[in-house]
Parts: sequence; structure tokens; C-alpha cells
Amino acid sequence: MIFAGIVLVTLASAFVVVTAQNLVRSAFALLFTLAGVAALYVYLAADFLAATQIIIYVGGILVLILFGVMLTSKIVSVELYQGSARVGRSVLLFGGLLFVLFSVIFNTRWLTRGVPEMKPTTREIGRLFMTDFILPFEVVSVLLLAALIGAVLIARREVRK
Repeated sequence: MIFAGIVLVTLASAFVVVTAQNLVRSAFALLFTLAGVAALYVYLAADFLAATQIIIYVGGILVLILFGVMLTSKIVSVELYQGSARVGRSVLLFGGLLFVLFSVIFNTRWLTRGVPEMKPTTREIGRLFMTDFILPFEVVSVLLLAALIGAVLIARREVRK
């Protein structure tokens, strides 16, 4: 029942994100969607992913989106224009993907086991980052640093003009 409730809240709020005409409502529905995904991670005993989801997405990115929406002038009158959306093709594509998804789900022989041992995963993830995956971890950190420096240089160049 708890899982079904979490899934229902997550899917309903995701539907509101996609269909809402008001940008502020869509942003707040995104909050519930991301929190629902974090709750699913908790339910699946993925504590590190749940904490990362809350800290990075809900705590960081969503707050930036909401500040951007709230600080934009004339935000009360912002309505999302959806007149050019091709509804027929979208519904057809959605139906096809839904059919493929359900056919895979119902035609797969799933392995069933007992309840797995619930233990924290953060220690093992940290150990793997600092031993087996140290090179990819450092390459990604250098790549992110280069992207940050590039963004600063591009922003400074636009200010000078």
C-alpha cells in the first residue's frame, strides 16, 4: 500500500508538471515528483540515491528553478503556450511506448527472492569511488571544473560587450 501511494503521488504530480498551464504550479508539482522519486529510492533501500535526490534535485536545482520563476517579472501572467503540440502523434507514440513497456513487464520471468538485507550503501560507494573507480571519478571532476571555467569565461565575455 505504501509503494502504491508513493507511485500514485509521483505519477500524479508528474502529470501536473507536464500538463499545467501555470509555470509556478508546474514547478511546485516538480517538487512532489522529485520527492516521490526520493521516496521510491528509500523504499528500495537505496539510501545514498535518496539523499542525493533530495540534496541535489529538490534542495538545489528545484530551488533555483523556483527562484528564477519567482524573480521573473510579470510571472503572474505567464501561461505556457501549447498550441503547436502535435497531440495525435504524441498520443500514438505514448500508446506505443506504453504497449512495449507493459509487454516487457508481463512477458519477463522475474527472479523472486526473499527480502534483501537492508544495510547502508554509502560506505561501499565511497570505498569504490576511492579505490576501483578513482580514475573515472577524477576525470569527471576535471571535466566539471573545465565546464565551470568555460561557463565563467563565456559569461564574462557577454558582460564586456
